[in-house]
This record gives sequence, structure tokens and C-alpha cells, in this order.
Amino acid sequence: MKSLMHTFLLSTLFGMCLNVNAITASPQNWWVGMQSQQLQIMLHKANIAKQQWQLEPHAGVELTSITHTDNPNYAFLNLTINPDAKPASLIFKSKSGERFEYPLLAREKNSSQRKGFNSSDTIYLINPDRFANGDNSNDTIQGMLEAANPQERGGRHGGDIQGIIDALPYLQKLGVTQLWLTPPLENDMPSYSYHGYAITDFYTIDPRMGSNELYRELSAKAKQHGIGMVMDLVLNHFGSEHEWMTDKPTADWINFNGDFANGKHATSHARQTIQDPHASEFDKRQFSDGWFVATMPDLNQRQPLLATYLIQNAIWWIEYADLSGIRVDTYSYSDKAFLANWTKAIMTEYPDFNIVGEEWTSNPAIASYWQAGKVNNDGYTSSLPSVMDFSLQEALIQALNEDESWNTGWVKVYQSIANDFLYPNPDNLLVFADNHDMSRVFTELEQDLDKTKMAMAMLLTTRGIAQMYYGTEVLLDNTDSNDHGDIRIDFPGGFKGQTSNAFTGQGLSDEQRDMQQAITTLLNFRKQSPAIAHGKLTHFSPKAGIYSYARISDQQTVLVFLNKNSAAKSWSLAYMQEVIGQHKQAINLFTNQAISLIDTVTLAPKSATVLIIE
Repeated sequence: MKSLMHTFLLSTLFGMCLNVNAITASPQNWWVGMQSQQLQIMLHKANIAKQQWQLEPHAGVELTSITHTDNPNYAFLNLTINPDAKPASLIFKSKSGERFEYPLLAREKNSSQRKGFNSSDTIYLINPDRFANGDNSNDTIQGMLEAANPQERGGRHGGDIQGIIDALPYLQKLGVTQLWLTPPLENDMPSYSYHGYAITDFYTIDPRMGSNELYRELSAKAKQHGIGMVMDLVLNHFGSEHEWMTDKPTADWINFNGDFANGKHATSHARQTIQDPHASEFDKRQFSDGWFVATMPDLNQRQPLLATYLIQNAIWWIEYADLSGIRVDTYSYSDKAFLANWTKAIMTEYPDFNIVGEEWTSNPAIASYWQAGKVNNDGYTSSLPSVMDFSLQEALIQALNEDESWNTGWVKVYQSIANDFLYPNPDNLLVFADNHDMSRVFTELEQDLDKTKMAMAMLLTTRGIAQMYYGTEVLLDNTDSNDHGDIRIDFPGGFKGQTSNAFTGQGLSDEQRDMQQAITTLLNFRKQSPAIAHGKLTHFSPKAGIYSYARISDQQTVLVFLNKNSAAKSWSLAYMQEVIGQHKQAINLFTNQAISLIDTVTLAPKSATVLIIE
């Protein structure tokens, strides 16, 4: 009954918001029993500031104040919701006789205790438009600026949320435990809207992807398959077709007065200015306030009403869609004081939640600045649990492509991981071989199956949270082009007319089948391995083209050998006695054969050997 009431109340409000003469309220609803008792509702309607609002009495809920801005089309209602408040449809009335209802809902049981993604997980990154088209009827939506154009590399290809729902059995069998979708929110832009990062409505799923209800259905059905949902949120910028560009809630809502100035107000991308003790204020502002491009205006998170809006938006999606995590796009580009408050608000509401921030740098001194628990020289305190490990990604590609020497090859991976002393919690770093913004790992590794299998074996067995880009399991490739539209290639089997199908295996090459099986073996091992989930990492200095390490827990030890050599190696285990101990035998993960640990092991050429000691 609670679910039905939830749907009815939300549908009523969403229907009201479609009426151009009605009041738009953001967020669309809220919940009782939240950790924070404060709620700010942004109302939008022509000349709404002239209205004097009152809340019909409801026990435990108080309208404490109303904030007006320099734009008469907005009003912000500030409410206090006490812990004893009950679910209801709040009634707001103005002295002129206007009224609207606001749903105040009951939370799902134990919502605040939800578990976030962690080092036992594998996150599968999907660009929804390019994964699977489960509903052809929404490929083009009348009234939206961009129609479907599957032949255009930068066009919309028609993938959607229904396609991902249909693929859940495949993803479960593959061994995926979390889904990260690039933003499925409305991107009503005239071109390149498929990627999702130019948001035009922060509370609405793009109709070409589905609907809010369908996104919530995806989350619920994914959970039934043992898969959590990680939402990709954008705090730094939005799409230039958003109504804020023509009707800003405040004059200072957008950085540089909402003017890109033909590139004069573009970001410098000089992320090091945040930590640089010698950086000028001019350079700091040019980085954090500058726009990416003219179509992505930069938000001013120093504006307190906007800051509250963004905090509440994140919490709303966590509650509404039952999320297990958030990935934050272009993390460090937002105002850093706001980021501290944003992460603290979410982690206070959900202490066991997880958030990963994108800080695209191979310098761990810069990346580690943002992780919770880091003691920074400037006194900055972050509550961000996880950051993306771009250092290891870059080192891994170089290591597999370079010849071995004292300063090239595997030593770069070794050195990258040795820098873990900079992080408060290296086990909570997100490790990956590629993502939606870079060439695919199979491409970077020169279309070499063996090297690609080694790369993925390493990332799926080292410390940290593993993230894999969709299609890696079937060697998707963009060798002929670095265009993002080609990096974000259509998943085989997700669209009509394709000759191969990764879901069924039909039409795949022998190499693709080999890779898919290797990934399936690794991911399903991760799901049940205590050593991979929370074991200590001990690694050994590379030698003779071989990098080796152990993951050690009380219940299990896993030995990993990555052999770059073109010939097999009979490899002495004498140096590994500290991790092998008294154990005499292990099981090879890929062959299921018993392997003696008495003296040497045989390492196949250009291969990953994973040995399990129970």
C-alpha cells in the first residue's frame, strides 16, 4: 500500500508540473525520518515571489521561512521536519487562494543503513544509449531537440533503460555486482545529447531513456539479480538548454555571469591550483569557475541556494531509486568548500554509503587530497570515500606496452601502487583499465588479446574497487578512431541488424569468446573471494618481465603472477615464502588444476596465473 501511495503522490505531482501554469517544486517530494530535519523547496512560476505562502498545520512540520531572490519567478520554502512527523500530503496555500500539495513520504526500512559499493564489487560502466535498445518507441520523442540518428557516431543510437533491464540476466551471469550508467537524466540538447553530461533537468530521466519509474524499476530488478546501482551525478555544470539559462534563480547562479565569452571564460583544467600553495587566486578561479564548453555552463556552488539544491538532489535520487553509490563527474572542478559540505551531508545521512569522485590526474599526491581521512597541509577536510585511480590505469597500459628495464614496464605498476601511502584508504580506490572518456583497453594494448587478459586479471585481483567498461569482455575496439562516438561503440546484440551478439555468443570470434570466458571466471571468483574482497595486498618487485603479488585474508590467500614474456617460465617461489607459509598446494583459477607450491611453478607465456590457497 505504501508503494502504491508513493507512486500516486509522485504521479500527481509530476502531472501538475507538466502544466505550464502550475507551480514546479524541486525536489518533487521528500521523506520523513531523515537525519537532517531541514528541507528547502524551490518553487518556480511566473511572479511567484508575490505570493505569501502558509502551510496547513501538520504535526511535526513547520514552514520556518521563505527566501526570495532577485528573480520574482522563484521562491524557496524552508521547512523543518521533526523526527515525529508522519507521512502526508502537505498543503500549501497562498493568501491569493492558490494552493499546491507536496508529498511527504515514508522511507523504506533501513534506508539510512544502506551498504555502498566496496572492494568486493565489480562496477560495470554503461553508456545507456550505446548498450541495448529495449524500446524502439522512445528512440525519438516529439518536441525534444535531437532525434535518433544511429548512423551518426555522435548521434543518438536508441539504447535505453529497458535494454539494460533486459540484459540483467546476462550481467548477473557475467559476474557484475554494480551498474554505473553515464547520466540518464534529461539532456534536451540539439546535438551530442547521448553522452548525458549536459543535463537540462536534474530530477527527470530523459524520455528517450525511459522514465523515472522505469529507472526505479531497473534498480529494483537489478537488486533481485544481486546488482546495485551507482548514479553518475554532475555538480559542476549543466546543459545550456536548461531553463536556468533564460530564467536564473539568482543572478549569481552561473559562474562568470552566465557568459562563456567566446572561450575567455573556459576552464584552464589546471587542477593542481587547488593544492598549490603558491597558486594565484586568478588561476584558482579560472580552473574552478571556468566552463568546459559553451554548451556546458559552469554552476556557482558558492551560491547557498544552489548548494542546497544540489545536496538535496543527490539525496532525493538515493532515496527514490535505492542507490548503492554515486560517481561524481569532474569532481575537483566544483567549489571545494561546497564539495566538503556536499559529501558530508550525504555520508551523514548514509554512513555506509560510497561515493567516488573523478579526479583525472595520474599524480596520486593530487588525487589523495580529496579522499576522506587525508590530513592536508591547508587544513581541507573531505568526506569523499573514494577517488578514481588514474595513476594505476596509466601505469598499467604503459607497463604492458613497454619493454622491461629498470624504469620501464612492470616497475611503473609497482611504483604506482607503492604510492598508496598517500591515501588514507587505498582499498577504497576505484581501479580501471579504461572508461567512456578514453580509448578502450584492447585498443590501447594494440589489439593484443594476451595483454588485455593480463590487464584485466591484474585489475580484478589487486586492491581497490574494480570498474569495467561495457564490452571489454568481448574486446570492443576503437583502433581506427579516437572519436568519443567510436569509443562508446554499440554493444553487440543490443541493436537490430548486428551480426554478433555478446548476450548469446552468436557470431563472436574465438578471441571474443576467450576473453568473455576469462572475464566471467574472474568476476564470479571476485564475488565469493574473501582475499579479493578485503585481503591484504603484498606485492613483489618485478623481475624478468614478471610482476607477482598476493592477496591475503584469514580464510584464503591468492597468488597472482603476470608474465609478459613470450616464453613460458619455470618460476621459483623461494622469494614468496612469507605469503605462502606452510602451504604446499594451490588451485589454478583458470584450469582448476592442483598446483604444487614446493619449489617452482610454470607460468605460461604472456599470461596471468591466479593460484588459490584455501
